[in-house]
Amino acid sequence: MDFAQAVKTCLNKYATFSGRAQRSEYWYFFLFMIVVNIVASVLDSIIFGDMPLLYLIATLALIVPSIAAGARRLHDTDKSGWWLLLGLIPFVGAIVLIVFFCQRGTVGPNQFGGDPLQVSLSNPHMARA
Repeated sequence: MDFAQAVKTCLNKYATFSGRAQRSEYWYFFLFMIVVNIVASVLDSIIFGDMPLLYLIATLALIVPSIAAGARRLHDTDKSGWWLLLGLIPFVGAIVLIVFFCQRGTVGPNQFGGDPLQVSLSNPHMARA
């Protein structure tokens, strides 16, 4: 899955917490969120000075799809989306989640659905190197 396809998928699945997300889908969307927040911050400093209006709007617009993508990514590793609550534990929670997000997903179907890598490899329109 390439960058544009990952962003499109995550935004189309805005509040879809079921199913699975492969690593590339999650990490490309994570990169997209970072870029959007940096651009919003720069524009805020140029247009509004110290008031982070665009940054807050971008953050609020992307919070639901980021949580949904995180839950789907955890599902790919056969873990419940509730593991996202580990992020509330300072430092340690973020490290554990990063390890989970970097793990290869379950090969074949698991309790959360079919393997997204097998689906993308079987569809030539979806597979790109």
